[in-house]
Amino acid sequence: MADKKVLIVDDEAPIREMIAVALEMAGYECLEAENATRAHSLIVDDQPDLMLLDWMLPGTSGIELCRRLKRDPMTAEIPIIMLTAKGDEDNKIQGLEAGADDYITKPFSPRELVARLKAVLRRTTPQGVEDAVEVDGLMLDPVSHRVTSNGKPLEMGPTEYRLLHFFMTHPERAYSRGQLLDQVWGGNVYVEERTVDVHIRRLRKALGNLHEHLIQTVRGTGYRFSNKVH
Repeated sequence: MADKKVLIVDDEAPIREMIAVALEMAGYECLEAENATRAHSLIVDDQPDLMLLDWMLPGTSGIELCRRLKRDPMTAEIPIIMLTAKGDEDNKIQGLEAGADDYITKPFSPRELVARLKAVLRRTTPQGVEDAVEVDGLMLDPVSHRVTSNGKPLEMGPTEYRLLHFFMTHPERAYSRGQLLDQVWGGNVYVEERTVDVHIRRLRKALGNLHEHLIQTVRGTGYRFSNKVH
């Protein structure tokens, strides 16, 4: 789990510092934010692997930020552990219903925090999800978030990247537009099916002449990723 990036969101600097020291000793890289606005900009810029989020924040509360992040397909996959002095059951249920993956009540020991954090990361990182995938010289590396064609980097947007990652890890099967929306955008997001066609076109353009043929149109169904001629 080393080299994982954790965003600590708490308006009290001493608490952020205490958590950061414990996590850095355990081999994690830490980012810090004192409010929801700063947290959101760090999420966009640095793409943390996990977020420790205090319930009580100035302005936008932690629980509201959690809801927003889980509604947005770009940030919905980031695991969130809520940190709070609120220990009663109703608050815990409210936090989990907002999309939090776990809940730790203050005060907590650094050892407990690290153990809970490792458990959440294990749950939210399925086996093999970080393995690089390669087909005919096209390589996608989830750890560095890079795609290369015969060693040359390819530029593509985040949605095209997620679409390609799904295709490369689920080859040789035809998927309808609706299935791709569920798998790549998330079942709770309303996006029109023709949006898939737009992103497929962008993905093919990003792949260029060498690899655009890997994304095959299946008449009457949708799309398939394959290096075979069907």
